[in-house]
Amino acid sequence: MDGHEWLTAYQQQVRDIGVRAQRAQTELRHVEATTTNHDGAVTVTVNPAGALLRLVLHERADQLTRVQLAEAVLVTARQAQARAAREAIEAVAPLLGERSEAIRVLRAYLPEAGPR
Repeated sequence: MDGHEWLTAYQQQVRDIGVRAQRAQTELRHVEATTTNHDGAVTVTVNPAGALLRLVLHERADQLTRVQLAEAVLVTARQAQARAAREAIEAVAPLLGERSEAIRVLRAYLPEAGPR
């Protein structure tokens, strides 16, 4: 391979990375997760960072004590956060490489979805 061929191949690789990065960025903008708790009292929507976007308290929530309601919100938010984090990782995996060390580390630090 001569210098011109190498440069052409390199430029194509850079373009491909740019396309994958743009696709990942677009997908990340739309990642959010909505989860409803097991008895239907609480629905939570979060972004991949876990920021609360929406909280809906359904009629069933009226039957819960304040402590139960608080726990339901926290558990449901953790479940939604774990799901949003998984979706965010899947969005960037094509950019970083499915089997890359970066993706392995990100998956290792996924938040737990269950109660604490």
